[in-house]
Amino acid sequence: MTLKMARQMKELTQEEAAKRIGVSKDTLGNYERGKSYPDIPVLRKIEEVYGVSYDRLIFLPSDFGLTEEGGNLTASEEKTVSEDREDAPGVLQEA
Repeated sequence: MTLKMARQMKELTQEEAAKRIGVSKDTLGNYERGKSYPDIPVLRKIEEVYGVSYDRLIFLPSDFGLTEEGGNLTASEEKTVSEDREDAPGVLQEA
């Protein structure tokens, strides 16, 4: 499961989860989008807060492996990407 899915299963907002984990909301958003990755102490805290072992978590963006030219997203993937963007206000959007 993705990091975002694990958070949502605990019914936590990014802000609530970030506070419990001990990172900023922006940092957690970057983890969820695969822009950066947690170090071991933070990973252990994520396991504790989400109740999920790290080996069950996926730290890749939902559009991993898709190309600009041929990578059409499914409706479900588009929804996930859209939700990720909503969870990260202030992040520059592509035109």
